[in-house]
Amino acid sequence: MTAALINIFQVVNSALLVFALVIPAVAGTTMRDAPNFSASPANQLVVAGNACGPTALLNAFRFGNADWQRASHQIMGTTDKERIYTLIRECGMRPSSHLKGRPRWSRKGVNIADLCDMANETARGQMLPLISQEVLFAKKGETQEQLLQRVHQRLDTSLSKGLPPILSLRRYALRGSEWIVLDAHFVTLIRMPQKLEKGTRAFPVTYADPWGGKISTGSIAIPERPILSASANTAPCLEAVLPQSSIGKKLVRSGELTMITLSAALGRW
Repeated sequence: MTAALINIFQVVNSALLVFALVIPAVAGTTMRDAPNFSASPANQLVVAGNACGPTALLNAFRFGNADWQRASHQIMGTTDKERIYTLIRECGMRPSSHLKGRPRWSRKGVNIADLCDMANETARGQMLPLISQEVLFAKKGETQEQLLQRVHQRLDTSLSKGLPPILSLRRYALRGSEWIVLDAHFVTLIRMPQKLEKGTRAFPVTYADPWGGKISTGSIAIPERPILSASANTAPCLEAVLPQSSIGKKLVRSGELTMITLSAALGRW
């Protein structure tokens, strides 16, 4: 099979997975929306290509309930560009508590732990509870189905408490015999099902993508292909099936197996 055919096969596979798993899940399912679902997402590109973290944070507050919107209202600026710059200057350029000798935000963006610190500092003084972050890989003895249920529970809890959770995504590629990270990105979850039926292997999501400031759809699923493992049924993480996302696509080499994973999340739980 040629490299071009392999790439076409991978794209079709992802599209079919979304159609087969996401669309049926919506039928008859009660969805939970972000409290301010009709808000307009901020666009990181008005600042920089590595500003997805601060922009996703601004979107989380903006799409949240009235309490969490207070945090966005106190960010100085009259435009999204000014507000994103404020987040970077006032919180992002402070020393990281997790990477010694480095600021929280840099040319490579920001990691989930530092973004969590930025979130709590921004919300300080607004009588809001602490925001948490969690790595979403399988724990020892946790099955893939249990991981999916845990991830759903965490994300739904944050949405139900009025704060749309921020998802940390990574694109991996199998290069030779090694899985490598090609790119990372943050998005803000604004819609998902309230409950998962027993045996469910995926659930649909709607998210605010700071890359371009747009609303997109996809699903969080138990992988149907190997990722960070020799086989699909031993994969330690969940796949983010996001057909509208361009995360790291330009870095994928012809013929490589590639996949976007959900690596962590930030929210209120």
